[in-house]
Amino acid sequence: MTTLQTIQQTLAPELRLLNERIQATLDSPNALMNSVVHNYLEKKGKQIRPILVMLSAKLLGDVNDRVIAGAVAVELLHNASLIHDDVVDDTLTRRGSLTINGAWDNHLAVLVGDFFLSNALLQGVDTGDIRIVRSISDLGRLLSIGELDQIYNARYNHLDEEAYFNIIYRKTASLFVSCVEVGAYGVGVDDDRLDTLREFARLLGLCFQIKDDIFDYFSDEKIGKPTGNDLREGKVTLPLLHVLEDESNPEHSRMVELVRKEALEPSEIDTLIRFALEGGGVDYAYATMKRLRDEAAALMGRFPDSDVRDAFLSLIDFIITRES
Repeated sequence: MTTLQTIQQTLAPELRLLNERIQATLDSPNALMNSVVHNYLEKKGKQIRPILVMLSAKLLGDVNDRVIAGAVAVELLHNASLIHDDVVDDTLTRRGSLTINGAWDNHLAVLVGDFFLSNALLQGVDTGDIRIVRSISDLGRLLSIGELDQIYNARYNHLDEEAYFNIIYRKTASLFVSCVEVGAYGVGVDDDRLDTLREFARLLGLCFQIKDDIFDYFSDEKIGKPTGNDLREGKVTLPLLHVLEDESNPEHSRMVELVRKEALEPSEIDTLIRFALEGGGVDYAYATMKRLRDEAAALMGRFPDSDVRDAFLSLIDFIITRES
């Protein structure tokens, strides 16, 4: 049994309330919307983000109705961003199934994504805490800026780690930071303990995206996307960025020239992946995650020993070792 499954079992009553509230929130008078939403929810993901909301609440207090509403808001906003991303990236499958735009079209997918987004904001309002509403609103802004930053950097070939980490903070880690904010605000906490949780969540989110990016250098049907998909979209991630920093490599100039091409052939994508693997780029990415994980563990040492504190560490370990 994975550590995530253990955490899910521990939070089973709260996750049941979460999913019941998601179903009720997304119910509409439109039969087409209900059909699309029903099919989408049948393939729900791991729900790591609402789990993080609940763990934060439990670390600082206990899960209450505000926390559940906030967790629903975060999960709906996350899924709205996925639905919209699938349109932007022209992604036709996710988790082994057709995306909404793959099964229907972009027009319907955008409307469904907007529906999720508007309901996320309504759930934020239902918490009655303006801090939660602000956190969710700021999150939506950061997610959009992060995606635009990624498009800009891909188009103008900004190839450095600083730009990479700025992007993955905005497009991924910011969501994890919002999760701990929502959980803390839901139990009335806004002090140094929340600052510690914010930094932990930032590190966890960076690890999540780095591991996601590592997947792109290997072929595995569990992941739900083909090898080299990021490169196909012009995205240069940490493993390749690191190897490209070594200008003494005899292949450096040719690889940079390939990266800067407007469109890559499949053989050229294979060449870049092999270059990153043979140059130790994936090993470097794993070492980076370990360093971030150690920093996160040190932060959690500021909290009293408890099962909930251990669950935070188990969660980041799961994220680093997951296979999909």
